[in-house]
Amino acid sequence: MALAARGGDFDDRSVNAILRGAMRWHRPLMLVAAVTAPFVVLSLAGLVFDDRVLVGAPIWLKPLKFAVSIVIYAVTLAWLTTYLPRTRLARWTATAIAILLAIEYVIIVGQVLRGRQSHFNVATPLDAVLWGAMAVSITLLWIGNLVLAFFVMRRRIGDAAVTWALRAGTVISLAGMAIAFLMAKPTSEQRTSMSDGTFAGIAGRHSVGVADGGPIMPVTGWSTTGGDLRIPHFVGIHALQALPLLALALALLAAWIPVLRAESARARLVLVASAGYAGLTGLTLWQALRGQPLLHPDGPTLLAGGALAALVAAGAVFALRTLPSGSE
Repeated sequence: MALAARGGDFDDRSVNAILRGAMRWHRPLMLVAAVTAPFVVLSLAGLVFDDRVLVGAPIWLKPLKFAVSIVIYAVTLAWLTTYLPRTRLARWTATAIAILLAIEYVIIVGQVLRGRQSHFNVATPLDAVLWGAMAVSITLLWIGNLVLAFFVMRRRIGDAAVTWALRAGTVISLAGMAIAFLMAKPTSEQRTSMSDGTFAGIAGRHSVGVADGGPIMPVTGWSTTGGDLRIPHFVGIHALQALPLLALALALLAAWIPVLRAESARARLVLVASAGYAGLTGLTLWQALRGQPLLHPDGPTLLAGGALAALVAAGAVFALRTLPSGSE
């Protein structure tokens, strides 16, 4: 391999694992990714040509974000399934996830075309049925990912760095997905309105401390005036991409950085990064639950963030300084 020749001998299983051939990737998941990908362009066109606003955001912003997320997520799982045991349970679970992703996205786009809110909307019988279908899909998606996580935790994929990146990424991603259940819980005000006759048809929210639909950040659509549960949801879910990509980056850098040629060095750095990523997910959740905008952290949030960064940096230094002799 060219990298090995340039940097000397090192275990390139990280690279081989991450870059495994696409011809073997799970076809239903790849089909979902392929069908959803054009909606990235269509949603961008919608943002340009459709000036409707829904819950304080351009109406096509949600389909855009979900299209990007579904494509990334489906491709990641399609690749990951090549390392899972070839059992009916693993295969059918991956296929079920593909179907559930498709159902969720069809409802989101369908509601946009109707000019209706897709999430938390029970204002009419049809809205309630569609939101109920989405809620069931979200729950089954989480269960499906839990099943796949069971297989991932029992297998070695590539070298130790990739193996631990996938194990940690899968667990953190599951935690990030679970934050969606917090959003689906009606607020105390909504519960009160259900009994006093003032219910507006929305049961759930993503903002904390402020109503959904206020000022938002560009692109992400996250609240700038209160907490937003979509932030830790986003951070946690994408651990499944961030940590394996870190393992790949460390393997590639090993061609130029001698200490990274040791598998134990890369594995330790991945474990430190995984702990840091889990901490970041928890930190953003804590910040959101206190009704605090991402870009306006208070003193305790800044202190916790600084402590987390310091611990990760110290952990990385310790991981490299405590390598066994001869590991390079």
